[in-house]
Amino acid sequence: MSGLSISQVARQAGLRTSAIRYYEAEGLIPKAPRRAGRRIYDPEIRDHLLFVRLALGAGFRISEIRLLVKDMTPASKPGERWRLVAEPKLKELDREIATLRSKKRLLEALSKCQCASLTHFARSRMVGKVGARDNR
Repeated sequence: MSGLSISQVARQAGLRTSAIRYYEAEGLIPKAPRRAGRRIYDPEIRDHLLFVRLALGAGFRISEIRLLVKDMTPASKPGERWRLVAEPKLKELDREIATLRSKKRLLEALSKCQCASLTHFARSRMVGKVGARDNR
């Protein structure tokens, strides 16, 4: 049985060995069989790690990635499972984007402010918002 050591996998995947151990402990990658007490990985683990890194980069939480990879095999078709987890994540990102746009508008207004004081600026930003809230 040939395979890769954890240090070989880490080097090839651009990860620390501690990250690989963590992913394994969290169920994001399959547990590696051991030989003489050392983890021995199939070369396909690199693709699995690439998927985990892509999912992390897309903003998925560890628990969400765990759902994505649970009981997956190299022959599995992840499409439906991906959609079930990706659709709520897209909605979450849309909310975050809206929040960031709002923050950006506020910072842009602050950077252009010719106000006499921050209090004046804050009051000018709240005009209409308080009234709109009170009219509900």
